[in-house]
Amino acid sequence: MADVKLRDIRKSYGATEVIKGVDIDIADGEFVVFVGPSGCGKSTLLRMIAGLEDITAGTLEIDGVRVNDLEPSRRGIAMVFQSYAIFPHMTVRENVAFGLTINKVSKADKEAAVANAARILQMEHLLDRRPSELSGGQRQRVAIGRAIVRDPKVFLFDEPLSNLDAALRMDMRMEIGKLHQDLGASMIYVTHDQVEAMTLADKIVVLKDGQVMQAGAPMDLYHNPANLFVAGFLGAPSMNFIPVNVTEVGPDTVTVSSPSLDAISVPRKGRDFTTGQTATLGVRPQYLRPVGADAGMLHGTVVLTERLGSETVVDVKLANGSKIIAALPQDMVMSTGEAVSFTFAPDQAHAFPE
Repeated sequence: MADVKLRDIRKSYGATEVIKGVDIDIADGEFVVFVGPSGCGKSTLLRMIAGLEDITAGTLEIDGVRVNDLEPSRRGIAMVFQSYAIFPHMTVRENVAFGLTINKVSKADKEAAVANAARILQMEHLLDRRPSELSGGQRQRVAIGRAIVRDPKVFLFDEPLSNLDAALRMDMRMEIGKLHQDLGASMIYVTHDQVEAMTLADKIVVLKDGQVMQAGAPMDLYHNPANLFVAGFLGAPSMNFIPVNVTEVGPDTVTVSSPSLDAISVPRKGRDFTTGQTATLGVRPQYLRPVGADAGMLHGTVVLTERLGSETVVDVKLANGSKIIAALPQDMVMSTGEAVSFTFAPDQAHAFPE
């Protein structure tokens, strides 16, 4: 296996720069997920690592070797695409072995590699079928098997589950996670689905407009987002953002308030604030707790209640007209038009300067 290092990686199409100086370290055996909205550059970055896109500037190293100008076949990578890209006229066995066949690998070695991949992916019983006889999840396993037999230094996955329905996505997500544990391979995975990112990754890289917004362990990013974008992107439902005014700045805390929020002191977390400035307070829906009208910090009116089985999601309109969402226990019911108040632990809130 191998580590991967990106140093000031840039990509331009004419005068338009789409990747703007990306620095990422991927350790040997690490599972790293690139996540971000459509158009943020995550797939472009993956294709640059694969050698399918030229690097305009910067340095890309795989296993300590600069690979900027190496052909994809010489980089020691294998890529699994969003589309299965398997041949309909071939059996599963022939599809998995295709790369070895064109590289003239011996029959014995080829059969051993295919058998090993089939065992890892639990698809020995599928080897003599054709793609038309397979489900979507089985076809994706064939595509992954074709990558495994190459014994690459780095696996690359470009939104491999986006063509599957919800149930199959969950199953395949678990299979990919188990595959990483079994192989101990370096894996780079692109998705726009934050659930995939949070459940699979050792490290998440959040991208926006071709730049890294934050990189780190999933729960570190969840609990300590670097900025408003990361805070709003990770987590479902999304973090609530409340416009506030800064009334006091202390060494470690900042006190904020608004017409809908009683004054509260929250951790500064190294951010700079000035008394009197406007700011944004972020609170995750799961951290809001309903209380009596006199005890709460946030005050508003219920607009909509959604009962999802595992929890109840309540849309609340605050006095200043903005909206928040509260994720409550499944057996809690609130009526539309009901006046409500919520409290939350100050250390679970995030203040962001304007």
